[in-house]
Amino acid sequence: MILAVTGGKGGVGKSTVAYNLAAELDAVAVDADLGMADLPAARGPDLHDVLAGRAEPVEAVREDGTVPLLPCGRSLAGARAADPTALVDTVRAVKRHYGRVVIDSPAGLRCDAGLSLFAADACVLVTRPTKPAVADALRARELARAVETPLARVVVNRVDPDRMDSPDSRRKRLASTLGGPVTRVPDSTAVARAQNAGVPVRTVAPDSRAREAFASLAGTLEVTV
Repeated sequence: MILAVTGGKGGVGKSTVAYNLAAELDAVAVDADLGMADLPAARGPDLHDVLAGRAEPVEAVREDGTVPLLPCGRSLAGARAADPTALVDTVRAVKRHYGRVVIDSPAGLRCDAGLSLFAADACVLVTRPTKPAVADALRARELARAVETPLARVVVNRVDPDRMDSPDSRRKRLASTLGGPVTRVPDSTAVARAQNAGVPVRTVAPDSRAREAFASLAGTLEVTV
């Protein structure tokens, strides 16, 4: 299984969803945002090195954290040296070794976002419950269609906890607009604490509503992808 977590714009929580989904699925998280990496950093070879031919994909996977991770470098020189077209083969090599991969795709419609989607068996589209965010998500949805990557799930992130149990009519309208079933993840201090610690939510708040949402999302994807 290779899942690409994508979104129309930055700031919707795409990296948070990708990291927590990898934790729940026991998958390798791949930080594929070559210019604006956001997942935890790690020492040793990274995705920039792999895409520049200086390291093998499996060699660059770090297993010493709570989530197996193929990190991306933060330097401009590393980004310039990387060959984005090698991403597909890189991700598939990691899948052959580990079985499951979750790609944190770049935001927007850049070519490297398309490559992440092209490498994946299916994608998860992350948005916020606002009109501008949904409008941007529609553009990402069209990019997934263009590369023929199925949409497995829409994640509406940082939903007001008091509205988590709102009528299903809202969820159905959004599902119809974006073309996929919807999972809602509540805004939560547990998520903020986990981000500050560089760990998934289940590590700091296993009984939180946010963790329940991520676990439910993972369970759904295991069945459908």
